[in-house]
Amino acid sequence: MQLKPKRKNLLIVIALTIVALFAFFTYQNNAITISEINYKNDKVPEAFNGYKILHISDLHNKEFGDKQSSILAKIKKINPDVIVITGDLIDSNRTNIDVSLDLINGAIDVAPIYYVSGNHEEHSGIYNQLKSRLEEAGVIVLDNKKTEVIKDDQSTEIIGLSDIAFNNGNNWLNGDLLNTLVEKNGTFKILLSHRPELFEIYSNSNADLVFSGHAHGGQVRIPFVGGLIAPEQGFFPELTEGIHTSNDTSIVISRGLGNSVVPVRIFNRPELIVVTLSN
Repeated sequence: MQLKPKRKNLLIVIALTIVALFAFFTYQNNAITISEINYKNDKVPEAFNGYKILHISDLHNKEFGDKQSSILAKIKKINPDVIVITGDLIDSNRTNIDVSLDLINGAIDVAPIYYVSGNHEEHSGIYNQLKSRLEEAGVIVLDNKKTEVIKDDQSTEIIGLSDIAFNNGNNWLNGDLLNTLVEKNGTFKILLSHRPELFEIYSNSNADLVFSGHAHGGQVRIPFVGGLIAPEQGFFPELTEGIHTSNDTSIVISRGLGNSVVPVRIFNRPELIVVTLSN
């Protein structure tokens, strides 16, 4: 039985639409974009002029090529001085440490890695195992800790906060822990913390530059409007991507790499951020 021309044309249009949508969503969820930010602050030591920081967040077990070959090729080409990771390497709904470690084991050969946890690490129930494997790989885990990075006898501090999901209500939201870690001593300070919606707390500390993720860029980005929805920020959230400044503190927010509850990104490609310091 032959199809009528109108019905045949309709089926062709439907088939082409499905193919086009599949190609669009595949591209949106797999084609990594690299965002570059030049950050200037008089407190940046002279030795750190041109210092390149690669920011990674919210992998959620996402795979970019066999053994993460695609994303690792981009990281090697960027050739950062340091890599900071702001949580949700794994996804609590489909936890796979090995996928995350494929990225870590390749990236650690490029530059030192500093890491803080996200809410999915806590929800997974296996964070201690992940943490042990990260440390075995050479990652510096900074959950409620700080460290000094020295270059040519000059230094900066990198401070990390564990995600508030780990604190069972006795969290650091009053700022006491943050102020203890971020001492007022004139040293340029970088803070790693998963959640951008807490920016007001960060900006009331002595942190100079904050790195966060969590918001997934608003998941769906509406052209000329911005992100549609983000955890703890609701609809049309303010803090989903890019750099924002309040008081003397700036925050860099990654749109992240993977997905969790919502399986697709729309006008919101996976992102690596490169921040170059200058004074």
